[in-house]
Amino acid sequence: MAFRKRREALRSILNGSTCIRPGSVYDATSIRIAEDLGFELGMFGGSVASLAVLGDPDVALITLTEFAEQIRRMSRASPLPILVDADHGYGNALNVRRTVQEVEAAGAAGLTIEDTLLPQAFGQAKTQLISLEEGVGKMKAALDGRSDPSLVILGRTGAVSITDLDDAIARARAYQAVGVDGLFFTGIKSRDELEAISAATTLPIVLGGAPEEMTALDYLASQRVRIALQGHAPFAAATHAVYETLKALREGTSPKNLKGIATSELTSRVMREAETRARSGEFLGLKK
Repeated sequence: MAFRKRREALRSILNGSTCIRPGSVYDATSIRIAEDLGFELGMFGGSVASLAVLGDPDVALITLTEFAEQIRRMSRASPLPILVDADHGYGNALNVRRTVQEVEAAGAAGLTIEDTLLPQAFGQAKTQLISLEEGVGKMKAALDGRSDPSLVILGRTGAVSITDLDDAIARARAYQAVGVDGLFFTGIKSRDELEAISAATTLPIVLGGAPEEMTALDYLASQRVRIALQGHAPFAAATHAVYETLKALREGTSPKNLKGIATSELTSRVMREAETRARSGEFLGLKK
């Protein structure tokens, strides 16, 4: 029931009339911070999943088990709905079906399945797409794998920047016809492209990055964009902070003189220390 409430919250965003920017999250701490700051939605990207879990670049090395386990950790830590980037579904259409089952069980509010050819094909430096027919099969399998009807499934394509706009529209309309809940686009570079896509489809749109001329939320909302991603700056910021802190310590800086360290109050709040202390008193008989 708790997971369904989160999924219904995501559906409410998609079925609304405004556009929101989710917070990029990647672990239990980051999702609690996003929750505390008032974000309506957390976004767990495939690239940041690989970075956070493996420390590897985004080249489809993370496994479904590793991905689902990280979702499970975040779902346990916070009630904030999570939209996850499930990449290509970790294989063919049957793998996609299994991916949906695992991601749903882990507590995600929604997921995207894309039509990029992954892993990268031998001898092919450029990003490629699977055929439209295979993409349709993956979307059908994703929908078939869903046991909770409130789980949001988005069909994703990067065809705008890989093939062309007409192909992107054809794929989007085919995925829409299958019954996905929304459409996720990457690689859109102009208002003309977005407006053509919006005019050719009817489902809610999720936009994965956009140039400066397309950052106004009112404009995006008018084109049926309901979620506009902002990249994964929080992970980059955390990496920089850890690097600078370890560097300073290695160079002899005293811990008490370090800069950019979270206060004990912030750490206590993010770790939900007050709640843990209350439970310790009730369940363990520990005095404050």
